[in-house]
Amino acid sequence: MGRIRNSRLSIYKQDQLIEHFVFSSTARTAASLCGVNRKTAAFFFLRLREIIACEFGAESEAMFDCEIEVDENYFRGRRKSKRGRGAAGKIPLFGLLKRGRRVYTKIIPEASGATLIPIIKRKVIPDSILYSDSWRGYNVLDVSDFRHYRINHLELFADHHNLINGIENFWNQAKRHMRKFNGVPKALFGLYLEACEWQFNNSDPSTHLSQLRQWVKRNLR
Repeated sequence: MGRIRNSRLSIYKQDQLIEHFVFSSTARTAASLCGVNRKTAAFFFLRLREIIACEFGAESEAMFDCEIEVDENYFRGRRKSKRGRGAAGKIPLFGLLKRGRRVYTKIIPEASGATLIPIIKRKVIPDSILYSDSWRGYNVLDVSDFRHYRINHLELFADHHNLINGIENFWNQAKRHMRKFNGVPKALFGLYLEACEWQFNNSDPSTHLSQLRQWVKRNLR
């Protein structure tokens, strides 16, 4: 991704909008409070998400080791009466969470083992411990180079150390964040998801502000 074209907003207005972005304001709310046009705020927020995808995306390629939780999820369901894997009108996602550290997510075509296992092998160092639910797509992990433990959510939510609460917590946070926007365009969904991932991996807002200001200075000003 090349240099994002310069913004016509003053540095002061940019800083105001960056603060609202970090605190998860919508573009409409930020525009009203900062005294700028709503389309201008929306366009600037889009630039921020592109910057995050560019800068943070380069950092997210590091491999995971030790204890990792894996899980699939579905976003933007349109048919409230239909739930579960493969529900129509949803975007399937796969996530890995290194306990105590960071999360990695990827949009996938479907949640079969043929799709999930290559991602795990590319992202996770062999002999690491993997925790998953009982989805059959993970069956091959039982005879792989990883140590694999399952939690059956039909029977219990957690079994001592065997749980996937961390990655499920990320899914819940990301869904709450995206609901604020009354629907995310499918073409932009990856940018919104990566911004959620970036914020989750370091929950300190002051760090987000400092980092995003540096990235904006490098890409926009």
